[in-house]
Amino acid sequence: MRTLREYEAVARERLDPVHYDYFAGGAGDEVTLRANEEALARLALVPRVLRGGARRELGVTLLGTAASMPVLVAPTAFHRLAAPDGERATVRAVAAADTIMIVSMASTVAVEAIAAEAPGAKLWFQLYIQPDLGFTEAIVRRAEAAGCGALVVTVDSPALGRRERDDRNGFHDLPDGLYCENLRFGDSPGHVRQIAMSPEISWDHVAWLRDVTDLPVVLKGVLHPEDARLAADAGVAGLMVSNHGGRQLDTVPATIDVLPDVVAAAGGLPVLMDGGIRRGTDVLKAIALGASAVAIGRPVVWGLAAEGEQGVKGVLERVRDEVDHALVQCGCASVRDLDRTFVR
Repeated sequence: MRTLREYEAVARERLDPVHYDYFAGGAGDEVTLRANEEALARLALVPRVLRGGARRELGVTLLGTAASMPVLVAPTAFHRLAAPDGERATVRAVAAADTIMIVSMASTVAVEAIAAEAPGAKLWFQLYIQPDLGFTEAIVRRAEAAGCGALVVTVDSPALGRRERDDRNGFHDLPDGLYCENLRFGDSPGHVRQIAMSPEISWDHVAWLRDVTDLPVVLKGVLHPEDARLAADAGVAGLMVSNHGGRQLDTVPATIDVLPDVVAAAGGLPVLMDGGIRRGTDVLKAIALGASAVAIGRPVVWGLAAEGEQGVKGVLERVRDEVDHALVQCGCASVRDLDRTFVR
């Protein structure tokens, strides 16, 4: 079974170099991109011994959705750049793993088709609130109709990050024949909008969204504790500590470094984390520091590019196996046994 890094090596060989750079790259000098993994590597696990546990429980329930492990699939765009089936292959693998896929608003397969590909799959939907609230509501209705269990609202994108790899490669749009299918309006192939990132999006828009849907709302991209407090006051259902995989503002902190402060400020809201998770030991560190679960993005794309559906299955099976093994080594019967004493 390949490690997650080995899947990336295979994917790099198979992908168009321009598309590899799109998936792998970050903003600016990619300081934050590197920091996410480096910060996790600096932390040490401190195991307990002689605990007498023979079985482990990896499952978690998040906002009413059960997952077989505390590892979700983060929203990543353009899966059909990685494999012809794109998000269809991804969702089949995620359904087999019995975890949650956060469908990207910029997916190259429509949310309805993703849901139909794997009936019963556990889906949440990533949303960028658009200045056109009518269009935003139409997308929300599509996510509801497709059976998505939550909206994961990306809030760290008032403008597109400056990704210098994409600038050098001239990669600023999808190849002919591929579209962001969740942004389609009407039946014509040309009727597909661009995601509008606007600095005018505010807490008022979050309040509006809560008024137009009964789905739980998770805010993705929270790094500052004061924003966690405001989110709790705003009545959202959860938070995701995320720096967009280092793709938005360079030199912001690694997610694991701010996680404890956000958890402390969140008033008991479930807090998820993404950014730099490459091993099961990384998962345990995040949970010990207060995360309810983590999400992985790039490793899923690497598995998809390397081996299609089987590659995504391999990535998820590998991380599950590593989480289980690390729990054994830490003397834990459940991910709920972890706390801050296990990390230094």
